[in-house]
Amino acid sequence: MKDFDFLEPAQFELEEEVKFYNEQRVGLGYEFATEVAATISRILRYPEAWTKLSKRTRRCRTKRFPYGVIYQIRGDRILIVAVGHLRRKPFYWRNRVEVI
Repeated sequence: MKDFDFLEPAQFELEEEVKFYNEQRVGLGYEFATEVAATISRILRYPEAWTKLSKRTRRCRTKRFPYGVIYQIRGDRILIVAVGHLRRKPFYWRNRVEVI
């Protein structure tokens, strides 16, 4: 797979976390964004390799930060549903998509 899309709330989460980490230390937010991009690259290479959360939804964890990229395979595209912190409400994103 080569293409992916963000749900609007997922894009907002990513932008907010980048801002948060940049406030903690200059440049840290950009390191976080780079890590999320690397995670998405892994998803695109091996879309079915990551943890199933439901029949249609999966999560791939980032390596450096305690986050997961929650996604669905939609034909030949990946839909990023959430960029979620792993220690906060784990299924807060469920109302965004059908999770059967």
